[in-house]
Amino acid sequence: MTKVSMTIDGVRYDDDVEPRMLLVHYLREVAGRTGTPVGCDTTNCGACTVLLDGMSVKSCSVLAVQADGAEITTIQGLADGELHPLQRAFHEEHALQCGYCTPGMIMAAADLLRDNPHPTEQEVREGLEGNLCRCTGYQNIVRAVLRAAGPAGAAGQASTASEGAAS
Repeated sequence: MTKVSMTIDGVRYDDDVEPRMLLVHYLREVAGRTGTPVGCDTTNCGACTVLLDGMSVKSCSVLAVQADGAEITTIQGLADGELHPLQRAFHEEHALQCGYCTPGMIMAAADLLRDNPHPTEQEVREGLEGNLCRCTGYQNIVRAVLRAAGPAGAAGQASTASEGAAS
């Protein structure tokens, strides 16, 4: 057993873990953060994406011992009392169907928007390319990320279009 300490969604955890335990299993089984799904366990789908010290990682590709001392944000810790703008945009743009990929998509999008607060549609598509969705066809997911980006995203494009139509 190996001792690990990490902060998950603002709460500190100190535990003994098997050195081979994946972070996704630690999050779900030890910390009770079940909003992070186990998808493929092979880093192919991105459903288990979380923020590790602010950077998106697929938690099935990180050992819990590698996260020792880290700050981790899961989908459950993204919001603070009300929906995070990305969560709200995913809801408003109908950017989910079964919902299995949604936590990973939102966490990857949060990392994308941190680095590039006003991405183009192509930049959103490239930023999410490591996350798979088998239900939606991605269009509504891209629109949701652009909407969450604010004035330079889909909301700004829509208001510009409506202003042009009103003229």
